[in-house]
Amino acid sequence: MEMIAESFQLGGFWMYIILAVSIIALAIIIERFVFLFFKYNINGEAFMAQVQKLVMQNNIDRAIKLCNAAPDKALARVVKAGLTRANKSEIEITNAVEEATLEVMPLINKRLNNLPILANVATLMGLLGTIIGMISAFKGLSAVSADKRQEVLSTGISVAMYTTAFGLLVAIPTLLCHIVLNNMARKIVDEIDQYSAKLENLLISRLKAGISRGAEDRPASS
Repeated sequence: MEMIAESFQLGGFWMYIILAVSIIALAIIIERFVFLFFKYNINGEAFMAQVQKLVMQNNIDRAIKLCNAAPDKALARVVKAGLTRANKSEIEITNAVEEATLEVMPLINKRLNNLPILANVATLMGLLGTIIGMISAFKGLSAVSADKRQEVLSTGISVAMYTTAFGLLVAIPTLLCHIVLNNMARKIVDEIDQYSAKLENLLISRLKAGISRGAEDRPASS
């Protein structure tokens, strides 16, 4: 703790700007981790296997209840939208699924693009602190006596080195976290694309089968 306090004192004003950036980045990382790994994520394969089984049994109401049991899950929301239009036309089923997909996509990708921006800001703030520190060091050399030059140079170089190090220390983990979170978001989106298409095909096949059975059951006109 004493070393951290000393580094902030030596690094100067720029260290606090980078610290502010790191706090914002950390808040986004924690929030996105909770949402992507716990709130929106679901075992898509197992969930759709249950939904498919219920639809094939013509038990749409129970399939909807299954979706209602996981109201925050992104895939469940899209599937539920399609199921609620299960007895409507093909166009209505497709439109319902597409509309629900468009609603959940921004929620999944929310704030993810801010992380690489914050990483770049941290790096650039570190670089700016480095430049300011070096300018201050060389400028100070001409304004002090020979016995004070080493102290002035040391102060300027401290600002330069500490700000660069701290900027990179914030930027690198932020970028790594962005990769992990972005991959999870992509996985959820891919599952929605895959299973929403399967659901549409399943519901449309069921609809056509029902129409065919209805045509066969009607008596032939004389």
